[in-house]
Amino acid sequence: MKAVKAVMDYLVNGNVTHVFGIPAGSVNAFFDELYDTPSITPVVTKHEGAASYMAAAYAKYSGSLGVCIASSGPGATNLVTGAANAMREHLPVLFLTGAVPVDTVGLNASQELHADPIYQSVTKYSQRVDRAEELLPEIHKAVEIAMTGVPGPVHISMPIDVQLESIAPPSIPSFPQRTKLLPRDELIAEAADKLADTKKGMILLGQGIRGAVKDALELAELLHWPFITTPQAKGYIPDDHPLHQGVFGFAGHEQASTLVHDSEVETILILGSSLGETATNNWNPHLTRSKYTIQVDYDATVFNRRYNVDLPLHGDLDVTISSLTTALKSGDYNPAEVAVPVREKHRNDRDEYNTQNVLHALQELLPASTRFTIDIGEFMSYVIHHMPVRSADSFDINVHFGAMGSGIGSAIGAKLADPDRPTVSITGDGCFFMHGMEILTAKEYDIPVLFIVMNNARLGMVHHGHALQYKRAHERFGQKPVAIAEMAASMGIPSVRIETLEDIDTETIAKILPADGPSLLEISLVDDNIPPMGDRVKFLSSFGK
Repeated sequence: MKAVKAVMDYLVNGNVTHVFGIPAGSVNAFFDELYDTPSITPVVTKHEGAASYMAAAYAKYSGSLGVCIASSGPGATNLVTGAANAMREHLPVLFLTGAVPVDTVGLNASQELHADPIYQSVTKYSQRVDRAEELLPEIHKAVEIAMTGVPGPVHISMPIDVQLESIAPPSIPSFPQRTKLLPRDELIAEAADKLADTKKGMILLGQGIRGAVKDALELAELLHWPFITTPQAKGYIPDDHPLHQGVFGFAGHEQASTLVHDSEVETILILGSSLGETATNNWNPHLTRSKYTIQVDYDATVFNRRYNVDLPLHGDLDVTISSLTTALKSGDYNPAEVAVPVREKHRNDRDEYNTQNVLHALQELLPASTRFTIDIGEFMSYVIHHMPVRSADSFDINVHFGAMGSGIGSAIGAKLADPDRPTVSITGDGCFFMHGMEILTAKEYDIPVLFIVMNNARLGMVHHGHALQYKRAHERFGQKPVAIAEMAASMGIPSVRIETLEDIDTETIAKILPADGPSLLEISLVDDNIPPMGDRVKFLSSFGK
């Protein structure tokens, strides 16, 4: 059998159902095997970068391995940003790239590229396989690395001749199963004692709690400690929880910042955050200053980076948090009677046609269970700061890596992984011009996603950032307005253009709510209000002085 056939059998054995990418000469042998593999659907995209975001979102919301494939040379380099994104998100994605025949390496073959060293800094493992009998073992090794320990992306480069070479039918190994990382019992006991002795504490919830939200809430409610979330963790917990004090970090809330600066807080419990720039409001020193700091994470490398951690707890979030809860309950813990401020409600003038009001109006007309994948742009700060969380796990915000256009592919991957959940991509015209043609991919595969495009005919966040930091913005940050709804209509995709707040009504939404394919809602709006970016501009302005 061909070596690539063994790879396909392995993926089938691991219940892989989708492969995202673009066919080309160096990977055509892989795609040829798909003819005889009906259980795997090849999602052929318009750009490899978009395929990488789809595969990552699919891995995130399916809880399984994402698979992405591209040609040697330019196809491989187009996937690198997506690999870096998956690495930051700790998502298990197998990136497969073609390569020139082994005996042509170094001869300037068509699309020749030594790809595996390029991927080494953005994956957990990257390797080129030059022997056919080693292809399946290497891919199994890579998948095992991707799915165990701290999950993350891996990369295998497959030369054309290696894929096509005949090998003896191998024994197909089973897909690896991740073993949970367990915290040390003595550290759990030490942490529980500290929590019990604390009169006033707080909790910071990061995106790492995604699979442990119930555990985190149970512990917070037992302690009766107020909590704040990072921007990436927005959406995990509805806003009406009585202990919720809002978002801290990029585009965060004043009430969350007030809690961070409260000098009476003795202990901070950090759950599932690597404490990066956007999660900490540019590494605000007050987050841990004069506070005993306990940090829980399954990635031991996040401890003691920028902040000193008094007690690091290394283990899976759900196991570690539930262990803390059990330890507290076994000790007859009684929380201190500390008043928790009521969450402030956002006030806004509903008459003005601006980004904040548009997002509120749209959200009120969309199903409460909608999952929003948020792209990169000035609208993102309005989403983080102003849009309420109405259902669990309802926002996918990738502000920390910040790849423009990622919210488009992510919506498609998320919808394929979780088809019963309404899915909406909020993107901008700048992002759309990078990866917007994936709406055609959604049409070709009958994927019902609503794409909301905030069209201000400029790179909005760049414009505002320059205006605030340098007191001017170059005219070339903008461009001649393009009718994006008409572009979608030319592809046979239902679309509507909004030009006033009154245009957003039940009838309009009914026209474009997707049923059996994608739809597009263009918001034509130039909003000159300063976006709620927090101290981001102040931080950037601090350099060079």
